[in-house]
Amino acid sequence: MKAVQISKPGGNFEVVERPIPEPGRGQVRIKVEACGICHSDALVKEGVWPGIQYPRVPGHEIAGRIDAVGPDVTLWKKGQRVGVGWHGGHCFQCDPCRRGDFILCQFEKITAIHFDGGYAEYMVAPAEAVAAIPDDLPAAEAAPLLCAGITVFNSLRNSGARAGDTVAVQGIGGLGHLGIQYARQMGFRTVAVGRGKDKEALARKLGAHDYVDTGAGAPADSLQKLGGARVILATAPDSKSISALVDGLAGNGKLLIVGAGFESLTVTPLQLIGQRKGIQGWPSGTAKDSEDTLRFSSLSGVRPMIERYPLEKAAAAYEQMISGKARFRVVLTMNG
Repeated sequence: MKAVQISKPGGNFEVVERPIPEPGRGQVRIKVEACGICHSDALVKEGVWPGIQYPRVPGHEIAGRIDAVGPDVTLWKKGQRVGVGWHGGHCFQCDPCRRGDFILCQFEKITAIHFDGGYAEYMVAPAEAVAAIPDDLPAAEAAPLLCAGITVFNSLRNSGARAGDTVAVQGIGGLGHLGIQYARQMGFRTVAVGRGKDKEALARKLGAHDYVDTGAGAPADSLQKLGGARVILATAPDSKSISALVDGLAGNGKLLIVGAGFESLTVTPLQLIGQRKGIQGWPSGTAKDSEDTLRFSSLSGVRPMIERYPLEKAAAAYEQMISGKARFRVVLTMNG
C-alpha cells in the first residue's frame, strides 16, 4: 500500500510503499477513502508528544470502509462505512473506564500517536475506536467531523446551554465554522465572534444570528449588549483573545475552551466569583460520540467546508493547513 510517514521528529513527509497491515485480536482494518488534516498532526510532525515511535503515519480524521476484522470482533463487518477520530481506544480497566468515562481513560490510545493513522491507503484500529458513518455523508465531508466536528458538537451538547440560550462561538476557522453551524442547529441564539467586518457575511451564512467584530471594540461589551452569553465556545487558540471574552458571559455563564493553546489565560478570581462564571476545557469524545456527531450532521445539514488533495500531495496539504490559508479543512483523498 501507499502511505505517507514521518521518519523522525521534525522530519519531512515521505511517500512510501508498505505492506498492508493485518488486524490483530480486537482490531479492524480500514480501507481509507479520506483523511482530514488537523492542526494536531503537528504533534506527530514535530515530535511534540512524548514517546511517539517513528516512523509514524499521521492522521486522525479517517473515513473509509471495513476491509478485514481480527479475532473476537463481532460489532463490525467487512464493507461497513466507518471512521476513526482522535480517541483511538481505551483500557476498560482504569477507574474512569470502569465508570464508563472512556474519554478520560488513563491509558487512552490516540490515533496516529500510539498507532499509525490515516495518511495511508489502509490502517488498523481497535474495534472500540470505530464509528459508523451514515450513508449520505461522503467520506471527504465525514472525515473532518471525526475531530473538528465532534470536538465542537460534543462540547456544545454537554455545555449546559438550552435551546434559546445565547451561545457565542469565538473564531471562524476549522473548528469555528462548524461550531456556528451546530449552535444554530441546536436551537441556540448564535453569536459569531471574529476579527474584521469582512467575516460577518460568512458567519451569518453559516447560521449566526449576530456577529461581534473584535477589531471594532471590546468583544465582552458587545456580548453584554446582547444580554451576555450562557456559553462562549473558544475555538481559536489565542489565549489573549479568549481571556478578553470572560466579561461577556452572563451570570452562571461558562467559557468552554476547545482551541488548544500553550499560553496562560489572564483571568482574575473576581471576574468569576460574583456571577458564578466558570471556565472548562473539553476534549473530543469516544467513537459513540463520533457517531452522534455524524448522525446529527446528516440530519441537520451541517457540513465542513473543505479543500481536497491527493495522498501524494500530503506535504502541500499540510502546509496549506499549518499556514492558516485553508478555508477551512484540508482533506486527503485516496482516489485522487
